[in-house]
Amino acid sequence: FNVGGLTIRAPCAAVGHGGHYHSQSPEAFFAHVPGIKVVVPRSPIQAKGLLLAAIRDPNPTLFFEPKMLYRSAAEQVPTDDYVLPLSKAEIVRPGKDVTVVGYGAQIYALENAIQMIERDMPGVTCELIDLRTILPYDADTVAESVAKTGRLVVAHEAPRTQGFAAELAAEIQERCFLRLESPIERVCGLFVPHPLVFERFYMPCAVRSYEAIRRSLEY
Repeated sequence: FNVGGLTIRAPCAAVGHGGHYHSQSPEAFFAHVPGIKVVVPRSPIQAKGLLLAAIRDPNPTLFFEPKMLYRSAAEQVPTDDYVLPLSKAEIVRPGKDVTVVGYGAQIYALENAIQMIERDMPGVTCELIDLRTILPYDADTVAESVAKTGRLVVAHEAPRTQGFAAELAAEIQERCFLRLESPIERVCGLFVPHPLVFERFYMPCAVRSYEAIRRSLEY
């Protein structure tokens, strides 16, 4: 699939006031196309390393940039040249009781949810994984984590129906069925056109993520 290193950058996801014209998360559409790569960074440092890796990859790559991060994310990005590996998830926060998986700006909602869970349930620790690459994704890292924790919560802004969380849930269920201690939870956007006035009800916020993590732990 060598097409000369074609990489297409595109904004995605909610920004707080975009409504149904500018707030879609279409990564699952493109994750159904064999031969391309789909990347969604969570921060400026991640964005630079992943973008340079995408540009240098011979495969066509879609690089989705969550719009919320344009204004809210601030980091000291190294000026030196560096790349981060595509198709390799990162364990952002190690834990032993439940695996929590997301990507892009959703990682920040999950971090807040995990902080609340660990505050309200002393002794519980959550393993947070950032997929970073949606296609081809790193199922091995997620499966190894779930084999340890026995629980999985997947979250993304895109609608729940036919969302990428369903693909990941199916893959992990096949690999880790005998290790699972509870049903796999999905925390996603609602299956409706992205609303403007009611966007806060649509979003898979920290509270909804907290509730899903707690359900998994208390099952």
